[in-house]
Order: sequence, then structure tokens, then C-alpha cells
Amino acid sequence: MIIAGKFHQVLVKEKIALLNNKILISIIILFFCFITDRVTKIYIINYFVENNFNDLYINPHLNFVLLWNKGIAFGLLESESLFYNLISVLILMIIIFIFYLIFKAKKKIEVICFSMISGGAMGNFVDRIYYNAVPDFIDLHHKGFHWFTFNVSDIWITIGILILLIFDTIKLMINKND
Repeated sequence: MIIAGKFHQVLVKEKIALLNNKILISIIILFFCFITDRVTKIYIINYFVENNFNDLYINPHLNFVLLWNKGIAFGLLESESLFYNLISVLILMIIIFIFYLIFKAKKKIEVICFSMISGGAMGNFVDRIYYNAVPDFIDLHHKGFHWFTFNVSDIWITIGILILLIFDTIKLMINKND
């Protein structure tokens, strides 16, 4: 009985250590994604306001153009009404659900990806609350084709989702071959 009790205590301590490690990794990544987004947005907004610019040429494929997005990803479903507030509440619920996914994640790559997604989503959510819109400023283009204008939060969200999709696809291919 005493040996079983001590074994159980060791297992509990190991689970707590793993959970603390997962939480630490998540907080670091989430904080890094959130801060890089905040710093770039604040810098761009201040730069454009102080210099009275509408756009800034960087190179033949990249401009910085400050746009205020009142919709969802890439300016879709833009609105200034009750719909905007409903979208904001839905986004908050999704962020909370992603926190749950971080907590439930079994693999470190999932913790990393969900942390990137939530860090980016939190950056855009703070803008929705503070500015009542999300500042987008990265304008990628090639031969007259312009991608949707986006920001650093969108980059973190996209990278997190892409890595999850790649790893899930690889896992499916491996399981299919077994």
C-alpha cells in the first residue's frame, strides 16, 4: 500500500511538471506573438499619423498601407453594427476554446501551434476592443495582383494553422500506410 501511494505521488508530480512545462511554453509563445503584433501595429500607426502618410513603398512586392478592418479575417464581412459586436463575441469564444485546446493538447507541436493562433487572435481582439477595428498594413503584391492586406497577428494565426494542417496530414498519411 505504501509503495502504491508513493508511486501515485510520483505520477501526480510528473503530471504537474508536464502541465507546468506546457503552460510555460504556451505563455512564452503566446506572449511573443501578442507582443510582436502590438509593437508592429503601434509603430505603424504612429509612423503613419506622425508623417501623414497613406502608404509606404518598401520594395516592388511590398508596401505598408494602413487600413482599418471592421470585418473578420482579411476584411471579410465588414460591418459597423450589431453584427460587428456579435463577431467580436464569437471571436472571444473561439479564443477561449483555443485555450482549452492548449490545455488538452498531448503533443508539444499542438501546444506551440495553438499558442501561436491564440496569441495572434488576442492581438486582433484587443484591437477590436480598443480601436473598434483591426489595423492591417502589410500589402503583398505581384504584377498588379494584391493579396488581402494583413498584419502580424494574421501571420501568427496562419503559421499556426498551416503547421497543424501539415502535421495532421502527415499523421493521416502515416496511419493510412500502416
